[in-house]
Formats: sequence, C-alpha cells, structure tokens
Amino acid sequence: MVWAGIMMNGRSCLHVVADGTMTGQRYIDEVLLPHVCPFRGAVGDKFVFMDDNATCHRTLAVQDCLGSVGIQRLVWPACSPDQNPIGYVWDALGRQVAGRNYPPTNKNTLIRALTAEWDKLPQQLLDNVVQSMVRRVECCITLHGGHIQY
Repeated sequence: MVWAGIMMNGRSCLHVVADGTMTGQRYIDEVLLPHVCPFRGAVGDKFVFMDDNATCHRTLAVQDCLGSVGIQRLVWPACSPDQNPIGYVWDALGRQVAGRNYPPTNKNTLIRALTAEWDKLPQQLLDNVVQSMVRRVECCITLHGGHIQY
C-alpha cells in the first residue's frame, strides 16, 4: 500500500506503508503528521484535505487529530471515485510501472519502481487532475450524483 498527496504545483513524497493493516492511529502516525501537516503549513488557511473515505480515515482519532491541527477535510460521499483526483494519478503511476523495460518481480523492486515513477510523473499531469475537480463536481451536481463519464 502506498500513499501520496498532490496539490497545484506540488506533491508529497510517495510513502510506502509497511506490512500490516492500516489503522486510524497508524494513518495519523505515518501519513497525517509527517506528510499532511507539512502540506497544510505550506498552503496556509485555504488548505482543504481530501482523502478517499477509507474506514481508517474516518476514525474518531483521525477526526480529532485533524481538528487539533486545524485541517479542514472536504466532505464528500463515500464510493465516489469520479470525484477523487488521486485515482487518476494512481492509474497513471500503475501504467508507468507496468510499462517499464524490466517490470518489478518482487516487493522490493516494486517499491523502487513505484518511487522512481512517482518522481517522474509530470507536475502538469497532477495540476491538470487537481484543476479538473471543479468541473467534475459541477458535473456531479448536474447529474444529481450520477456517474460522470471521464
């Protein structure tokens, strides 16, 4: 499992989640505090955090942590992949890794390939995906929550 953050003109490092289950506390310790909080600090008060509604993201501990550091979370419906820009980024990353001359053959080479390809993804791709949020939300509203053709 990996985690990364994107925003206009920036991205986090790719974080590889070690073996085991992602819990709310682990999400706080491995993602929110070391990665999300610095993003918020760089962006300032207009920072709004969007995650993917995974169960571990919705624990009371996570809600308390976000509140205690002043991070506003974007409220959006579960199971709405059309609205989450990171899904498009994961797809692009997966295609890059799969298209390598020497595809990964084990966990260690997969981690190295993911990290290398993450660093090579063009920032313009990430910016385009973030900018598309407004258009996708508008389409979703127009379709009363229906599926968006992207």
